[in-house]
Amino acid sequence: MMSKTKIFLGFIDKTAVYMFTLTNLNGMTAEVTNFGATIISITVPDSKGKFEDVVLGCDKLENYLSQKSYFGATIGRFSNRIEDSKFEVDGIEYKLAKNDGENHLHGGTKGFDKVVWQAELLNEKSSESLELSYLSKDGEEGYPGNLTVKVKYTLTEENQLKIDYYAICDKDTVVNLTNHSYFNLSGQDSGNILKHKVMINANEFTVNDKNSIPTGEIRTVKGTPMDFTKLTEIGKNISSSYEQITFGKGYDHNWVLDISGKSPEKAAEVYDEETGRVMEVFTTKPGIQFYSGNFLDGSEIGKGGVHYEKRSGLCLETQYFPNSIKHKHFPSPILRAGEEYEHTTIYKFSTRI
Repeated sequence: MMSKTKIFLGFIDKTAVYMFTLTNLNGMTAEVTNFGATIISITVPDSKGKFEDVVLGCDKLENYLSQKSYFGATIGRFSNRIEDSKFEVDGIEYKLAKNDGENHLHGGTKGFDKVVWQAELLNEKSSESLELSYLSKDGEEGYPGNLTVKVKYTLTEENQLKIDYYAICDKDTVVNLTNHSYFNLSGQDSGNILKHKVMINANEFTVNDKNSIPTGEIRTVKGTPMDFTKLTEIGKNISSSYEQITFGKGYDHNWVLDISGKSPEKAAEVYDEETGRVMEVFTTKPGIQFYSGNFLDGSEIGKGGVHYEKRSGLCLETQYFPNSIKHKHFPSPILRAGEEYEHTTIYKFSTRI
């Protein structure tokens, strides 16, 4: 029987925070909190039927308040980086928080990952859903317009965690929403992900400068360590002297997906030979950020008291390209007043022997 539960975790700014658990008929679970619209855990079976939690996260609410790695969080208004912490829309300049050197990262000092969302459990026939909503007021973190945002998590019988994003604003603004879950298909407490194999459905990537800001150049992956057109072990080239790898201290780049964007299409796949677990990523977004957990350093304590060391999880963040507001040939993140922003990302889990 499919089910959902709701557990009180505490108060933040006098607002109640809960953990919601969605469970499907296969026994897969997804735990989500309305603080940051954050995925706390995803438990899925391996090829022998053993269930484990495959996302990094925290045991306690206070740890989510203090952690700086965006574990499982919804990112907004603008995921990833904006150069020089400012942008223009129709000749009007907007200044944002400088929270990544001179640049703006993941929505600012108090992005969508650090606010309490309103939550509603939905009754649907063939799936379990949780809808989270938030009003980002005009001027919040420097962004224009009152932006209404909704994120809907749906757990299906096909072991898919589907994320539907929606936004609408009363002024022209920029929006780029994503989820920042760190995955380790061997289990969240099992060490690094260097033996995981990754495929990214992209023949090109956006080139970064030394501060991880896209320069505007789009480069072929062919003949470089950025080529994941076939399943490739993460550790194979992660210590390469290739300039893009040294700049990011590993993988922390946006790939230009070979998809239409009209409906969710396969963007990436992760395979862990040890457990047989497979995760496929489907999206309507034009880009995906593959981040190999390069800046985890053991200082953050995760579930079960685990210290998350370097590369103990990987992120696959579906998105508009980073810094896309600065490059006219990148897909535009501008959301016009009254227009609707919608996209879908699906994380599908299975096994392969």
